[in-house]
This record gives sequence, C-alpha cells and structure tokens, in this order.
Amino acid sequence: MAVGAHGRAMTVETPAPPARDRQWLFTFVPAFPLLLLVLRLWYLSRQDTTTMLLLVQYVNPLGLVSALLITLVWMLPVVVLVVRALGLLLRASDGRADAARSWLWRVSRRMPDWVVLVVAGLAALTWQMRFLPVLLMLAVSILALTMRLRHGDRPRTVRAYGVVLPVVVAVVAYAWLAGAIGESVRAGEWATAFLLVAPPALTPLLTGPVPQRLARLVTHWPATVAALVSPFLIGAIFLRAPVLPTVALEQTDSPVVLLGAIVTVDDQMTTLLEAGGSVRFVPNAEVRSRTLCPDPELAPASVVTVHGWPVEQTALEWIAPSRPPTTPDPRCLGRPAEPGPTG
Repeated sequence: MAVGAHGRAMTVETPAPPARDRQWLFTFVPAFPLLLLVLRLWYLSRQDTTTMLLLVQYVNPLGLVSALLITLVWMLPVVVLVVRALGLLLRASDGRADAARSWLWRVSRRMPDWVVLVVAGLAALTWQMRFLPVLLMLAVSILALTMRLRHGDRPRTVRAYGVVLPVVVAVVAYAWLAGAIGESVRAGEWATAFLLVAPPALTPLLTGPVPQRLARLVTHWPATVAALVSPFLIGAIFLRAPVLPTVALEQTDSPVVLLGAIVTVDDQMTTLLEAGGSVRFVPNAEVRSRTLCPDPELAPASVVTVHGWPVEQTALEWIAPSRPPTTPDPRCLGRPAEPGPTG
C-alpha cells in the first residue's frame, strides 16, 4: 500500500517471482535408465569389476532396456493415476493460492485427459486382478473430481458424479466380487480380502473435498514421499530382472551339468556366467548339449478366483494363450539327462 501525491491510497502490485530454471532436471531423464543399466550389470557380476567389463562387452543394451520396460510397465499407470487423483483432490479441497502453486496440482493440471484414459486402459491390462478395485476407485475419483472442478456451478452434475456414481459403482463391484471376498475370508487371505473390500467402500470418500486444513497432509505430502521413494523401488525391481538366457550345458567327459546365464558363444568357446558370479569358458568341442531353461514360474500364492479369473493374474495373462505345464527338463535342475537318443 502506498500514498499518492493527493493523499489517496494506491495499491502497488508486487511482481511475481521469476520462474525457476529447472531445465537441468531433464538431464536426469536419460541418465536414470543408464544408471539402472550399469547397476544391473554390477549386480549381475556380483560386484566384480572384471566380470562387469566382460558383460558390458557382450550384453546387448536393448535387452536390458526391454527388461526394464517389461518389468516396470505397471509403474506408469500408478504414477499418472495417483498424481492426477491427488492433485484434483488437493485443488477441490483447498482453493487458496498456496494449493494452486503446489507441484502436485500443477503436474496434475498439465496431464491431458486422453493420457489418463490411455494409462487407465494399460492398467486394466497389466495390473493383477486383485488390484483392479483400486484402479476402479482411482478412475471414479478422477472423473468425479474433474466434473466438480469444471462444473462446480451445477449442483446436479456434481451430485450425480460425486455421490450417485460412486455408490452405484460400489454396489456393482461388491455384487461381482462377493464370491471372491467370501473365498478369501474362508482361506484366511486377509490381504486379498482387504484389496477387494476396501477400495469400493473408500470411493465415495475420495470424490469430494476433504477439510481444508487436512488437504495438504493427505495429498501433497504422501505424493512427495512416494516421489522420493519410487526411484529406489524401481531400481530394486530392475536389479532382479533377467537379462541373460539361462542354459544348462552337458560336457562330454563329465557328469556335472553346468547351469548359468550364457554370455556369448563364438567359434571356439561358450562363455557361461554361473549363479555365484564366476565366469566359465567351456570349449565347444567339450559341449555335448545345450538346453535353454525357462524362467522358473512361481507357484500361485492365492487360491482365490473371481469368476474363474485368478486374482494373481493380469488380464493379458488370463486372456492370452500360454504354454501348458510341462515336466521341467532334468538338466535345468542340475541333473544329467536320462540315457536315450538325443535330438
């Protein structure tokens, strides 16, 4: 406030602070996958520099990138949907200028609707069945909050999307999941029961504003903690992703079956990386057979199904054709093959 020449008060507008230059953050976009690739080779070599240099020479980076994309394909929907939902909830609950300047709201506002729709479809295909009620909760919450912010002057529209739609969706979800909920309770799988029961019940609570004093506490700070933790979670998952094919080698003059990841095969030698991290060079003249060993399939930990859909399977795994179960090759278990003609 300032006083003019005639004694009248004048309002002096404070210039907005200049935008911070954050372009340097974009340098981490290509650097982060590169760091993951280096860490994966370092982990695969059991922290031995010489072995890591050998792997760098022969391992195809495209295979590492493919393993990263396949392993983390479900992370993109998690990030997009959670950020969008929490950003909309923050803005609908807190109309002050501080909330408008929050990184959570700014990132959420810049997400196009078609991106949210695409990643929701991707999540429907790549998330396990037991996580689909969470996806339904996020989708309904995003739709209701979007309509509240865009059509807040229409009480009927806000009521239809914020009250009626969540209740109808919850009733339909419980009708479809009733058998699986009872089955999970009888089997004592309380985590599965919680994932099937809690999201539809919480959906009506996430379609409307929370008290203003709690808005940043329940939206901004959980999103900030998740943003800090997610790179470490991604790295931990990727460090265990398979990047080399597993083979079993039978030697001509030895009953021992060599198991390990095959690094390279040339005219004279087969280079094998054993499970303990040691590298073995086997002359091709001494190799009697090579057997490609499939990844060991984990036994299902849950017996719960939803109308025949196992809760541990994604839609792609349930719909797409899969190999019938077969008896594992004894050589992949470290035992010599039974005597008989070889193919």
